[in-house]
Amino acid sequence: MLDGKILVIDDNKSVLSALEILLQFEFKTVDSISNPNQISTYPKLKDYDIILLDMNFSAGVNSGNEGLYWLKEVKKMAPAISVIMMTAYGAVDLAVKALKEGAVDFILKPWNNDRLITTLKSAYSLRKSQKEVKELKEKESNLKQVINQNKNYIIGNSTALNFVLNLARKVAKTDVNILITGENGTGKELIARELHRISARKNEVFIAVDMGSISESLFESELFGHIKGSFTDAKEDRVGKFEAANGGTLFLDEIGNLSLQTQAKLLSAIQNKIVVRVGSNKPVSVDIRLICATNCDLDKMVADGLFREDLLYRINTIRMEIPPLRERDNDVLILADFYLKRFAAKYGKQGLRINQAAYDNFLSHSWPGNIRELVHAVERAVILADGNVLKPADFLLNEKNVISFETGPDTLEEMERLMINKALNQNNGNYSAAAEQLGISRQTLYNKLKKSNT
Repeated sequence: MLDGKILVIDDNKSVLSALEILLQFEFKTVDSISNPNQISTYPKLKDYDIILLDMNFSAGVNSGNEGLYWLKEVKKMAPAISVIMMTAYGAVDLAVKALKEGAVDFILKPWNNDRLITTLKSAYSLRKSQKEVKELKEKESNLKQVINQNKNYIIGNSTALNFVLNLARKVAKTDVNILITGENGTGKELIARELHRISARKNEVFIAVDMGSISESLFESELFGHIKGSFTDAKEDRVGKFEAANGGTLFLDEIGNLSLQTQAKLLSAIQNKIVVRVGSNKPVSVDIRLICATNCDLDKMVADGLFREDLLYRINTIRMEIPPLRERDNDVLILADFYLKRFAAKYGKQGLRINQAAYDNFLSHSWPGNIRELVHAVERAVILADGNVLKPADFLLNEKNVISFETGPDTLEEMERLMINKALNQNNGNYSAAAEQLGISRQTLYNKLKKSNT
């Protein structure tokens, strides 16, 4: 027995009784009404999967117009219901009219029991499939909203920032590839997300990939996907980032860290808009908006033979240079106040304020770590604050994040984060140099940065 709900509408009570007896063993619920005027007030009409609807209700009338009228009314009230028309007067043109108006099939009286049941089961399968598709689309839409949620904001009103935002508004509506450059911590991903938010793809997914954290051996699997059994740890099929971003935006951060070999593979996917999963030979077409970002000088890398010139041309239709914090005038003060309020609320220290001397210090500081450095300076000051007024000494800008053991971090995690900040500051944001100074690999540094959101 199928878990379906059937409603039969026919003015012949003998027909209703016969159908109820026949269908009670095939479907969970079989209801009936003899007057089509009850349709408009019938309770929970939308809950039915199938309606069997007679074509003629008035004595001596066999044009089928009454059935067509009530078919239209049903589809107005419950457009998703599968409707099957019934009549004792078969005509091809009448069947065509019914199908055009939204009926899924047509049954002649007297009916063949087996054919009727087969028709109803097919209609139920169609209805069930439509429900599943609708639910999947709703889930997909909700998932995209969750993925695209961005709790960070582009804050500031400096001339340098407004120039970038104006350029973003000009190019966002197009599908051209964009290369975002700038120092570490300037907010390149925020600009990429803003480009997606104001683009024609805003209702689709935004997928961000940190290329610096992907090992060369897993590059193809991460970007293009793999099939089960294609390598030792491939225990199931997996969609790559290109396929996951299909229809939306793919953001490739730190693209300057790719080896020449992986650059060639990426170039092929971008040029052909086709990817092939590892272990498969089936090409998969992808439709993405590509945004890349780097803090490297790609032009110099091309000259040094470290970056493919043809790949640079592909990703560099429009180049956007994000200004460092030191070139954004008073934006540093606006950002400091914003993060002060955020961290004061987070750590339950309401009423904190920054004094003028600290503001002056912010304006004169070079901010080698840019916004990332500012965020951590403010968070640290809020955590360690003893009073309500934060002074220059509370931000430790000139001490390069060194804290004495008397006032120092309470956890190993905090100490590790401070050491990373110090190494990045001393190496002007160069991840490779900072990692070498700390005695760890670049990938380990990336992983630690991600874990602490540094």
